[in-house]
Amino acid sequence: MTGTSTPPSLYPVPEAFASKARVGSRAAYDQLVAAAEADYSGYWANHARELLKWHKPFTKTLDESQAPFFKWFEDGELNASYNCLDRHVEAGLGDKVAIIFESDDGVVSKVTYKELLSRVSRLANVLKAQGVKKGDRVVLYLPMSVDGVVAMQACARIGATHSVVFGGFSAQSLRDRIEDAGAVLVITADEQKRGGKSLPLKTIVDEAFTLGGCDSVTQVLVVRRTGGDVPMVAGRDAWLDELTAQASDVCPPEWVGAEHPLFLLYTSGSTGKPKGVQHSTGGYLLHATLTTQWTFDLRPDDVFWCTADIGWVTGHSYVAYGPLSCGGTQVVFEGVPTYPDSARFWRMIEAHKVSIFYTAPTAIRALIKAAESNAEVHPKQFDLSSLRLLGTVGEPINPAAWEWYHREIGGGKCPIVDTFWQTETGGHMITPLPGAHDLAPGSCTLPFPGIDAAVVDETGKEVPWGQGGVLVVRKPWPSMIRNIWGDSERFKKSYYPADFGGKYYLAGDGAIRDAQTGYFTITGRIDDVLNVSGHRMGTMEIESALVSHPLVAEAAVVGRPDDLTGEAICAFVVLKRPRPTGDEAKQLASLLRNHVGQEIGPIAKPKDIRFGDNLPKTRSGKIMRRLLRVIAKGDAVTQDTSTLENPAILDQLAQSN
Repeated sequence: MTGTSTPPSLYPVPEAFASKARVGSRAAYDQLVAAAEADYSGYWANHARELLKWHKPFTKTLDESQAPFFKWFEDGELNASYNCLDRHVEAGLGDKVAIIFESDDGVVSKVTYKELLSRVSRLANVLKAQGVKKGDRVVLYLPMSVDGVVAMQACARIGATHSVVFGGFSAQSLRDRIEDAGAVLVITADEQKRGGKSLPLKTIVDEAFTLGGCDSVTQVLVVRRTGGDVPMVAGRDAWLDELTAQASDVCPPEWVGAEHPLFLLYTSGSTGKPKGVQHSTGGYLLHATLTTQWTFDLRPDDVFWCTADIGWVTGHSYVAYGPLSCGGTQVVFEGVPTYPDSARFWRMIEAHKVSIFYTAPTAIRALIKAAESNAEVHPKQFDLSSLRLLGTVGEPINPAAWEWYHREIGGGKCPIVDTFWQTETGGHMITPLPGAHDLAPGSCTLPFPGIDAAVVDETGKEVPWGQGGVLVVRKPWPSMIRNIWGDSERFKKSYYPADFGGKYYLAGDGAIRDAQTGYFTITGRIDDVLNVSGHRMGTMEIESALVSHPLVAEAAVVGRPDDLTGEAICAFVVLKRPRPTGDEAKQLASLLRNHVGQEIGPIAKPKDIRFGDNLPKTRSGKIMRRLLRVIAKGDAVTQDTSTLENPAILDQLAQSN
């Protein structure tokens, strides 16, 4: 799929990139896929033996006897922290920089693998001294920092199961997660720094305790981040630096079974109760390592930067574990992309010579808007020549943003890996391999080798290419969710529903495969597939059409009940200029309706277009479409909005009709 035969809509693999890539051709990719199909267990077993260091080698690869509770490498023993740290130090890489940390105010520090191992071991010994044992749960409520990575690794080192709670979550959300996990200890910080502001963490922990339900916790360890004055509860709270200063920097790893829970990560559920997604140690670490090598084509001299917070799964797989397991050098950033201005990302790429950059479409769209309104923060003002690979994560990237990212950030030379995966999958599921796949803007291309993804109808039957349907995974894979903590029935109903015979993992997304290339495009959540007068349309397709207009910076589309058509399309739009009102808003809405009609067809024209200064987003940058559906229906928002970065925007959008 390279050379002159490449369809015009595809961007061919740069020959210079392919010649050095780990997977350097479509033929090489096809061989990996064929190997997995020929001997599925053997394929994964070979990679597990090659990429990970096992204390006790496994003899069983995949146990399907209790499906869908699959087990991988069950009788093997290993330690995630040893694989991320010790083995690199033992191999002579102790002086290699593991983390380049840039704080919110721009101060840069570097941590080598030897130094990181020392810090992790000290904290691990502190945890043991506090009585934390193998299998205990530890909740981490920390800033995006080296301390956060150290805490995750320290838990893994002693066999404790960590549960990271994003530092922007409310006291109630934190309390719910502490109670559900039955945590015995919490690690937090006095405050965190974001966008030039000091934001509370320890006081929120204290508030969570006042709500009740945290009785399982016996200790709270506090990192000094800002030096802010925070109350300390005698007998429960302790300053972490005082304890680690007295601890040994030697802590032998606790060897655990491959199925031992490495972490719980809570994700939102349709019932309102958070779901504790449970991941294993061996299978999870294997997939994080393999995808870091193949998807990002990570090399020893790369500087890798994933902008995700450790409070999200992307920060687990591609900050705390994958890059370290591969012995890579990475950037960890405390702040936000718009402080002190919207050139922060570009300035950091230039300063640290970042070669692989992985961020969210939401961030890209916001930075497009900033760059087009202020030439001083445009990426062309900065030297981004160190970049050789770009990536996106979190949601599908619309083609217009993809094109800008490729042109303005990658200089037209960097492949973009548009990665589809979820908290539940542990790592990339459908993604380009940058040396093997020609790229189609807006498409995540083909499944990662060994992943059996398919698009099926409501009965589980695969649909022909070119027809939309439900995305499923037909075979178990090593990094898959093992359970919902404390709720096995919910796990089965959520991910292995009876509608598909309990056989297929249901991703919860719709997808379509291109009739010519077979490339996958995610069309939106299954409940985001609109049915207008019998026509099924994915919200992503309409959003992409809106954002392709030069005036539009960002758009979110939802459906609302309609007496005539069954469902009507409602679009929430952010422009690259100030929000219009009155007659001007009506004129622009008409202009955009016609544009969508030209791009997709008259049936796709939004019935309702509302303009806002922004869209309701979580602090990780995800658009909260469920809240937009409530607003579109004209109902009052009664759901929890504590995870929103900008709750005030809800009132603006509700009044903009």
